Amino acid sequence: MKKIILASNNQGKIKEFNAMLSGIYQVVSMQDMQVEEVPETGLTFVENALIKARNASMVSGLPALADDSGIVVDALGGRPGIYSARYANHHGDDKANMQKLLDEMAMMVDGARSARFWCAIVFVEHENDPTPIIIQRGWEGEILREKMGDNGFGYDPIFYVPTHNCASAELSPVEKNKISHRGKALSALLKILKKNQ
Repeated sequence: MKKIILASNNQGKIKEFNAMLSGIYQVVSMQDMQVEEVPETGLTFVENALIKARNASMVSGLPALADDSGIVVDALGGRPGIYSARYANHHGDDKANMQKLLDEMAMMVDGARSARFWCAIVFVEHENDPTPIIIQRGWEGEILREKMGDNGFGYDPIFYVPTHNCASAELSPVEKNKISHRGKALSALLKILKKNQ
């Protein structure tokens, strides 16, 4: 089976991607290939995903897959956006990031709490691939007033999913992968990758 490197050290993401790519690619992580994280200097989700994918491919010599995703809150002018993972100034501190967002949204009335998770997935065959595959998908919802559920990671416990009347963290991983921003983006990417194999 062909190996592909996922340009992430986020265990939640690695688990999700492995489940979705099972049988098509053997996913290896940056840690497996001794790839250091690279500064995300882009101004958009797509730019950051490309930076990560090209770096992972350059160091590992493998085709690379990277995603950049986050939560976009309308009442906050799109924040946290590309800064979602480091919103509270500590990269990957889910609790602190969620608390900061809850505090900022505390005075927002129902009806003014709309948000979406956004995901840009990029696939490169090699570091200088001039035609990367780029897929973007969103997942509409609202910001809850308190945490609910134990599944998922990141902002899942405070993201309300209207279609399922629950928090994202209350969905099973299988159900989440069917309807989430990342699940939809990855399934669109898989269709393209299968065609190109």
